Amino acid sequence: HITTKKVEDKSKKKQLEDIPIVRDFPEVFPEDLPGLPPIRLVEFQIDLVPGAAPVAWAPYRLAPS
Repeated sequence: HITTKKVEDKSKKKQLEDIPIVRDFPEVFPEDLPGLPPIRLVEFQIDLVPGAAPVAWAPYRLAPS
């Protein structure tokens, strides 16, 4: 029993330049990206109001009762 594996030539795969929209807007698709954006500290908080009750919503119904 002999097993074979087909090896694809990656040079024949579709390149970024082969896509028409990329050719039309080359400034949007840079050749090489400078890297990941720097890590930024994000400040996020939810201020709670003491004594406030949650909003009471009626449950969803298919037909009015």
